[in-house]
Amino acid sequence: MPLLSFGRLVAALFSLAILAVAVYLLASWATGGEQVTLETRRVVRVPAEPWRLWVGLALLAWSFLGRFVVLALAAHRDKHPIGPALGAGYMERSPSGAELFIQTSGASGGPPIILTHGWGMDASFWKHAKHDLGDRFRLTLWDLPGLGRSCLPHDGRVDLSDYATDLAFLVEQVQGGRPVLVGHSLGGMTIQTLLRDRPEIMERLAGVVLLNTTYTNPLKTMALSGLAQATQPISELSMRLAIWLAPLVRLAKWQGYLSGSAHLAMRLGFGPHVTHSELEHVTRLATLAPPDVEAKGNLAMFHWDATGALDRAGLPTLVIAGDRDIVTRPEASRVIAGQVPRARLEIVEEANHMGPLERAEIYNRLIGDFVLAVQPSATRDLRPPAAMADRAAPEPPAPSADRPDRPDVRPPRG
Repeated sequence: MPLLSFGRLVAALFSLAILAVAVYLLASWATGGEQVTLETRRVVRVPAEPWRLWVGLALLAWSFLGRFVVLALAAHRDKHPIGPALGAGYMERSPSGAELFIQTSGASGGPPIILTHGWGMDASFWKHAKHDLGDRFRLTLWDLPGLGRSCLPHDGRVDLSDYATDLAFLVEQVQGGRPVLVGHSLGGMTIQTLLRDRPEIMERLAGVVLLNTTYTNPLKTMALSGLAQATQPISELSMRLAIWLAPLVRLAKWQGYLSGSAHLAMRLGFGPHVTHSELEHVTRLATLAPPDVEAKGNLAMFHWDATGALDRAGLPTLVIAGDRDIVTRPEASRVIAGQVPRARLEIVEEANHMGPLERAEIYNRLIGDFVLAVQPSATRDLRPPAAMADRAAPEPPAPSADRPDRPDVRPPRG
């Protein structure tokens, strides 16, 4: 989402400034200074002040090791750390021209769910959901084109209508029941775009779940929205500069990651329950996101609107928001729920924009209950386990790379 992108950009520039000061202090200490003696009127070289050395070394160390300090101070210790690896999957070409990385996992024959992550992330964002829901549901996870292992079309365009086409392609592949679409942030915007552009697809769906998302230009529903809208031309200019200067922006992003300033920016999207591994995971994903792709996506969001898309669809809808979300404020979720006749709104306490991670046990319980309620084939033995929040149990085994597990997906079309 744009707010976190701006935060990371500011953090990267701040980190580069710290590095520049460190280099200057060390260089000035190494070269010393010049002084004119009163007696001889001659210029002599004198040693630089020792503080330049120590401050320069401290700032240099912070520039490359600061993330460890930030993680220790800004997040809680993990009981069950979230790892970066998601497992093997397979590639499919979408009608949009994109190459999609897709993974299916979970209970064979269980009610199907398709999960779409938010902007700057990839399918590994759903690690907690995969654990909590995989024993009862058949999960399809995918990387949005340009992020993770999915590739953009050859012309490099980023468009929410194309993402909706990709999602429709996944819906058409699912067998074993009508899927429920789950989308976080831009993933929720993708679902709304799909229902706006292709309302006939609702016949293939059992329902939709929208997590911490909006119905229009995110600048209108974020914190400080008035200022954000007034400065939108400046924001668009900065995004276009990021596209043109993508290699330099990439270096700046990694500098911000190493110094921990990127972690501080991403911390703005969490509430009080974030853990070390969760903060590290989303910060690394955001750093890995190509700067030009991220900027193109932000520009696309600035001119996007799907007001009333779900009203026309009339599908069973669950809208979940965090009461502390500054990226897409809870008011946006209330508007969405108010427009849908069959919508239910849930506000999760002490949850920010990354609520599906930091409050995963609540989000996943709500999702699981909703899917069972709208899936006519669901049985009572699929009720959530008593200790869903305990993630000590191992995840379902990932399919092997040479023979992906995909029993609910049709063979690739010729």
